[in-house]
Amino acid sequence: MRPPSLRSREVSSSRKYWRTFPVNGVAMCGDCVEKEYPNRGNICLENGSFLLNFTGCAVCGKRDFMLITNKSLKEEDGEEIVTYDPDLCKNCHHVVARHEYTFSIMDEFQEYTMLCLLCGKAEDTISILPDDPRQMTLLF
Repeated sequence: MRPPSLRSREVSSSRKYWRTFPVNGVAMCGDCVEKEYPNRGNICLENGSFLLNFTGCAVCGKRDFMLITNKSLKEEDGEEIVTYDPDLCKNCHHVVARHEYTFSIMDEFQEYTMLCLLCGKAEDTISILPDDPRQMTLLF
């Protein structure tokens, strides 16, 4: 029996292959999502799953809630990084995606980013000052 590849995996005896995307040693499944890495604008989710983009598990065929597993929090150079495998099929434990969320403070702004095959990619910047300097108008 040959070892499974990160690029494609065999599903039962039907010899169907699904698209996978290796990220940090975890293969994410492109056949379980409607759109890969959808642009979410400035909607950065620290946790949860974007179920509107979930078409159903490519392995068991069911469309159910996701399990959050392997959650880790680490800080690097003042940046908080939350990583987890939220998009684990509740029924067969197939890994759909790996979710990464970052938070940092740069000068007078809070910066958020999100990257996930299922939830999408997004960035947001919010001022920590009472009045956002980007929104101020010049007075003559």
